[in-house]
Amino acid sequence: MEITKVKDIFSAVSDGSTCKLLQYLLIQTIKVNFPGVEAIVGLEARGFLFSFSLAAELGVGCLPVRKKGKLPGEVEAYKYDLEYGSDILEIQKNTIQPGLKCLIVDDLIATGGTIGAATKLLRSCGANVIGCVAVMELLSLNGRKNIPEGIPVCSLVKYD
Repeated sequence: MEITKVKDIFSAVSDGSTCKLLQYLLIQTIKVNFPGVEAIVGLEARGFLFSFSLAAELGVGCLPVRKKGKLPGEVEAYKYDLEYGSDILEIQKNTIQPGLKCLIVDDLIATGGTIGAATKLLRSCGANVIGCVAVMELLSLNGRKNIPEGIPVCSLVKYD
């Protein structure tokens, strides 16, 4: 299956060879563009598909950012607006050390709202967000406008 012909991430990852290709491409993208990464931050829920295996391959931590009420213990929260309302993202407070070099990973950049909110949440905890990596990006939605300025963004496949 060719990744460039697939617009649905679940169809792509149902094929073992495509999973291996995605893993390889994501690892190479991170190694080339973000060599100092110390933690992979997977965004709920599809970012989780990639974050653990990427972190394990790179030998760094894996941190989940989840919707409100899904993480145990003390959390740091960030409320953000969506096209249709608002939502809250959370991360466990004890997982972020000041200056920790975090890389956000998700399956898709659409409007950029969740990545933008996750960046602000991580920064409020003292993390250094060094970039964002996504499998796909929908360019027509101009999601990069909602990602804070100065955050490098890499996406493997771009659709108009």
